[in-house]
Amino acid sequence: MDRGLYIAASGMLAEMARQDILANDMANTSTAGYKADRVTQRSFSEVLLQNTATGANIGPIGTGAGITKQVTDLAPQTQKETDEPLDFAIAGTGFFAVRTGQGVRYTRNGAFQTGQGGQLVDQLNNPVLNQRGQTIKVNADGTVDPANLGVYKLNNAKKSGEGLFTGTAAGKDTGITRSGALEGSGVDASRAMIDMIASLRAFESGQKVIQTIDQTLDQAASRLGSVQ
Repeated sequence: MDRGLYIAASGMLAEMARQDILANDMANTSTAGYKADRVTQRSFSEVLLQNTATGANIGPIGTGAGITKQVTDLAPQTQKETDEPLDFAIAGTGFFAVRTGQGVRYTRNGAFQTGQGGQLVDQLNNPVLNQRGQTIKVNADGTVDPANLGVYKLNNAKKSGEGLFTGTAAGKDTGITRSGALEGSGVDASRAMIDMIASLRAFESGQKVIQTIDQTLDQAASRLGSVQ
């Protein structure tokens, strides 16, 4: 099989995976506290070309492309004022903690509300925790002191869906909680759109390469028998 087919196909598969990530980012351009993902690509193991006479290496040949790593950009984003007493944002680093059915999870989305029994909960009705891992009561006037919310330092943070993260809590972080505001999404809509267009063009290029190779192989096969 022609090596070019493998190279083009691997590039197309890598771009398909990249498009899934970009599409998810674009769908969350308005989600408070959302963190965008980044991917890196590299060629697969390279084959060294050698001079058949001397054995000297004369350069590498790539055997395709693939996504090697997906990284979430956890940098704090700008905050927007909402004037809602149960909206909270962390100025700086750190995560809020919530108790879910799968254990404690962490989030930067501080769009909270009053739940059953007057507890402070997130939009999925998961109780929000203080720095001691205890639930928080909403005051009779519908407010919560920002200082009561836990701000956790999180090592090895990984997305677990619904804007939540898993990881290893490492005590209190340095971020400061403020009420009446939410952290904006970490997605740059313009950049995501440009990246998506570039990825689609790269995917189309792979298609054209495969079509060209297919046509070349077809001509070679059809003319082989007519060679005198």
